[in-house]
Amino acid sequence: MNTLQAKNLLGRILISAIFIYSIPGKIINFEQTIHMIESKNIPPTLAPFLLCSAIICLIFGSIFFISGFKQKLGASLLLIFIVPTTFIFHFFPFHLKSILMNAGIIGGLILGLNKSGVRTLKDLFFIQKINRP
Repeated sequence: MNTLQAKNLLGRILISAIFIYSIPGKIINFEQTIHMIESKNIPPTLAPFLLCSAIICLIFGSIFFISGFKQKLGASLLLIFIVPTTFIFHFFPFHLKSILMNAGIIGGLILGLNKSGVRTLKDLFFIQKINRP
């Protein structure tokens, strides 16, 4: 792993840290999270589906984004989670600090859409082709 790869990996880990941190709470406190979603005028029949979708986006988005394998897909899944979440939970009532923090994360994910991560599983595990004479 060269220095550039290490910096990119560290950046992807730091951007994903907040998402990874939130996954266990959403799973452990599933019913409470559903009630919180419903409190934002989301229909009770839709709230569990949205929460399950959010958990799936967080898990797979974080894995793909951090690994660099399918990095654009990972960034897209995390964006699918964070953009609507920001609007639903932080605009009404208006939480400027949360909106700005999420905007920074969104910016990092947008940069992640432009960067190409590893292209194959061999690249992911740093398997180098050895040239033999």
